Amino acid sequence: MPRLALYAIAVCVLAVVAAVISFVQGSLLGIVWVLLAGLSSNMAWFYLRRQRARSAG
Repeated sequence: MPRLALYAIAVCVLAVVAAVISFVQGSLLGIVWVLLAGLSSNMAWFYLRRQRARSAG
């Protein structure tokens, strides 16, 4: 698994945890964390697909 994909997955997990904590505390800052989680999730998928494409051909 590519290193950048692992970093993106770690950021995604941390952003989800931060979003949950923010929403539990009643802060609307959790919306930013949700957006960051979505972005990092897409980055992880991109790096994984790029790795598969490179190894296949």
